Amino acid sequence: MNRTNKFFIDGQWCAPAGEHRTFPLINPATEQAYGELTMGSAEDVDCAVRAARKAFSSYSRWTPLQRIELLERVLTLYNQRHEEFAQAMTLEMGAPITFSRAGQAARGRLHIEEIIRVLREFSFDEQHGTTLIRREAIGVCGLITPWNWPINQIVVKIAPALAAGCTIVLKPSEFSALSALLFAEVLDEAGLPAGVFNLVNGDGPTVGHAICAHPDIDMVSFTGSTQAGIRVAKAAADTVKRVAQELGGKSANILLDDVDLSQAVTKGVAACFTNSGQSCSIPTRMLVPVTRMAEAVEIARTAAAAYRTGDPNDERTQLGPLVNKAQFDRVQQLVRSGIDEGAELVCGGLGRPDDLERGYYVRPTVFAAVRPDMTIAQEEIFGPVLSIIPYRTEAEAIAIANGTPYGLAAYVQSSSLQRARDVAAYLQAGGVHLNYPPADMGAPFGGYKQSGNGREWGEHGLIEYLETKSIVGYAPAP
Repeated sequence: MNRTNKFFIDGQWCAPAGEHRTFPLINPATEQAYGELTMGSAEDVDCAVRAARKAFSSYSRWTPLQRIELLERVLTLYNQRHEEFAQAMTLEMGAPITFSRAGQAARGRLHIEEIIRVLREFSFDEQHGTTLIRREAIGVCGLITPWNWPINQIVVKIAPALAAGCTIVLKPSEFSALSALLFAEVLDEAGLPAGVFNLVNGDGPTVGHAICAHPDIDMVSFTGSTQAGIRVAKAAADTVKRVAQELGGKSANILLDDVDLSQAVTKGVAACFTNSGQSCSIPTRMLVPVTRMAEAVEIARTAAAAYRTGDPNDERTQLGPLVNKAQFDRVQQLVRSGIDEGAELVCGGLGRPDDLERGYYVRPTVFAAVRPDMTIAQEEIFGPVLSIIPYRTEAEAIAIANGTPYGLAAYVQSSSLQRARDVAAYLQAGGVHLNYPPADMGAPFGGYKQSGNGREWGEHGLIEYLETKSIVGYAPAP
């Protein structure tokens, strides 16, 4: 694949319209450039939107069966190129190759399988008395995706949009363009009609803003930081388009006093360090009974020290580099704030691991005795940094868990499932995970408060791309 100088618009790989800039593609493990990405403009977005608008009138009339057959072809082709996707994400954002295969690339397959299952069972028409309630494709959708889970976030937007009958203009992150270009090739080979899917690379202030403000885009789905989400919503407001957002998180992990502490803390460290800590829903705040704090700290120290940080192409590596220098610098600043504000540095800390001189690597870090008002307990860090916070009562733990502007996810660990359920009822989060369950691709994914609005994954993800029409008097009155 060598498409970094092209866009995919109206069924064709094409050069940008007019003058353009380029963006250096940097391998975060080596800090060396491996290519250049052509950056688009508002004019390129206009071309893509025209193509999507033209294609919508016919594609939106495809039957669910036709769309299922299309998605099945996409799934087959995606599976055939699974290793290419894994290698691309290891190169572009530093995910360890074993995690790229089993986590990053695998999520694409799982979400396509789930949306096919949903579409087989979904009813677009429901009759209520004399009224027919019909769900129809919302129209042209602008999709803006992040770098941290590149294919996961592309698929959980594109697959339900296609399933709904929508047409698409995608702007992936400029830091993870390779995997997006690969997915464009898969969609093209699967036989999408021209204009149904369009891709324009670029940055947020230029291409992202043009998508959000475009009068012929009916919906924007955005994943990224809360600050960027605010800008998306403001740009979209003038055209009163639907905006779905999956934003930041600062998820609490409440360890109740009846847990097997060794298991709960060890698994909690692993969950926090998922994707080198670059995930919005991972449990970055571990809440531990004050009477068990010393024991929990030693378990966390041992667990964190066991992590192998290094070359993401080495199958023994567990933590790769962060995605870019800006992210590396931000994590360093936040670690420094933890130290300066008086948190106990259990392990890790500032700088790279001792044996790594190059690359955006950070030390796997654990803080203890963290107060709920500290910066590291309030701000999303996006690196392998765990904050352990003591609590005295269950009510206090719930208050601490709810005491941030975010509400994406929360976690509860207890030897009593009913007790965990009772605590979950009080948590202000879009997803609550009890006793480290396996992922559920059909569970709605999204947040409360400043973690966004709308939901992705499964049936709820499909519904985001549908409008509701009431046809009153559809049936004769009895």
